[in-house]
Amino acid sequence: MVKDKSLLRILFFGDVVGRPGRKGIAQALPEILQSFPADLVMANIENAAHGKGITESTLVELERAGVNVFTSGEHIYDKWRDSDPETLFDKFPTLLKPANFSPDRPGRSEVIFKTAKGNVLVLSLIGQVFFRYQNLSPWTMLEEILNRHREEDLAAIVLDFHAEATSEKNALARHFDGKLSAVLGTHTHIPTADAQILRSGTAFVTDVGMNGPKDSVIGMKSEVSIQRFLTGEKITYEIAETKEVWLNYVELSINPETQKSVSIEHKHKIINI
Repeated sequence: MVKDKSLLRILFFGDVVGRPGRKGIAQALPEILQSFPADLVMANIENAAHGKGITESTLVELERAGVNVFTSGEHIYDKWRDSDPETLFDKFPTLLKPANFSPDRPGRSEVIFKTAKGNVLVLSLIGQVFFRYQNLSPWTMLEEILNRHREEDLAAIVLDFHAEATSEKNALARHFDGKLSAVLGTHTHIPTADAQILRSGTAFVTDVGMNGPKDSVIGMKSEVSIQRFLTGEKITYEIAETKEVWLNYVELSINPETQKSVSIEHKHKIINI
């Protein structure tokens, strides 16, 4: 870990899966911040409400735990019957939808978060490869967003790229290398061992991994997932409620004068809740 106090420090938790993920982060975050005093704490929350979608209560819980900015993915609207999306975006000004969702979907897709080290532009995008529906191109959308903020005084620009294909995440990160401080992959719930700084200073990891029940299939009850594969039936997924929680997050250190990353470290731990 880089200890230069002038650096901007960002802590990012990958996909938060249900109650185990929420409780795990709330329990572990104070200790993590002692060793890594982050200026900004972020998390992908599209699976925070019982493994699929979000609700006001789940966002309040994570906000009280210390999460500052919420990124998301394809499931952000799945609980819309319980929580009006427009109301949630009004109540939580740092809640983001993917920027390349259809513009008729409610919500914002970018936010500038003020820290003691400078302003951080946080972006949320979703991939196109292997997804069930067609979204606007993340490539053209990201170029448009960066052009719009080109003249602003920013300490960092951080993107959560929520995508299935490892090649799509890698290609986009390298294409925009040097234009972003970090590209952090989410969605697959399985962490990859490739956290690195690219040639022009962009920190990148293909997938941060999930924060959720350890004894599970990507957060769901193993027996349900197994039956889906064995029978081909669309059995309803159930969250695995286990005491052991697997936490996956990255610690970023960024030079606010250049917007370039100095270090990225992927961390994971198993805790009991």
